[in-house]
Amino acid sequence: MHRPRTGHLPLLALTVATGSLWLAAPEARACSICRCGDATFGALGRDAYGAAGFHLAFDWERFDKQEGDPADEAEAQVEQRFTTLVSYGFNDRLAVRLRVPYSIRSLTPVGGGDEMGPTDTSGLSDPEILGQVRLWASPLRGPLGRRAALSMSAGVKTPWGRNDVQVDAERADEHAQPGTGSTDLLGSLALLYLIDERSAVFASTGYRRTGENDAGYRYGSTFLANLAYERKLHPAVDGVLELNFRHAGRDQVDASGTLDDDTGGALLYVTPRLAADLGHGLVLRAAVQVPLARGLNGFQEERAVANVGLTYLFARR
Repeated sequence: MHRPRTGHLPLLALTVATGSLWLAAPEARACSICRCGDATFGALGRDAYGAAGFHLAFDWERFDKQEGDPADEAEAQVEQRFTTLVSYGFNDRLAVRLRVPYSIRSLTPVGGGDEMGPTDTSGLSDPEILGQVRLWASPLRGPLGRRAALSMSAGVKTPWGRNDVQVDAERADEHAQPGTGSTDLLGSLALLYLIDERSAVFASTGYRRTGENDAGYRYGSTFLANLAYERKLHPAVDGVLELNFRHAGRDQVDASGTLDDDTGGALLYVTPRLAADLGHGLVLRAAVQVPLARGLNGFQEERAVANVGLTYLFARR
């Protein structure tokens, strides 16, 4: 989110993915646990790319999807995720971040005559540790300062989340596990461009290389692309319109390499977002991701994703 200032909320630039990327993407599979969008920019705004000091963000997100043929065997998944993000910028070029999520999941059989009730689980999901460095920035010029900046982030999603939940003395379905149990490698590039004092454009691309957990399960590796236009609507309110694209591989369900035909594919979301300066360094954020175009494999349905968050900025430039 933006960096709050007295009587002024800086322009919030958020991640957005392009429709042309969706049309040009080769057939792939969408990871059933991956989210669209740039999580860092969604939580911290343009201050994620240049502000020194501590930043703290807390987010609630609700995710809803269905996998499998309802005439045979399908499952409806609902997840509520609470994520704490702590960021520290050493200066305007280098920052480190820790993201810690807590997951509450409900997995319910659908169709096929199955009358079993839902499987409800909760626990720590997988923390992520990332570093960010600014690769290039335009010269300081006028009231906008640096009009453009290119940054790179890299890090790891740890396997520290809970991945051993049991139901009736048996291991719960992988999609009911709060954590994935795998080590994933993360990398992304982000470009922020200030059009003027009231508007900005943000674009990013990223890749998640997933690992295999002890049960032999491996979520599909994922490519993300985001493009956003942000505009100041009021001295204390910013509006953002985003496109978020995701393209992922099918999930591997066991150590032999068997793939799940009802996972993976391509998705394009449109995401309106508002950010309001509450004063004293606190910013309230709200967004909804609405599926705009789908290219999913097999039987899948992904629905809108709701997000509400708070950001507190301890330090200002």
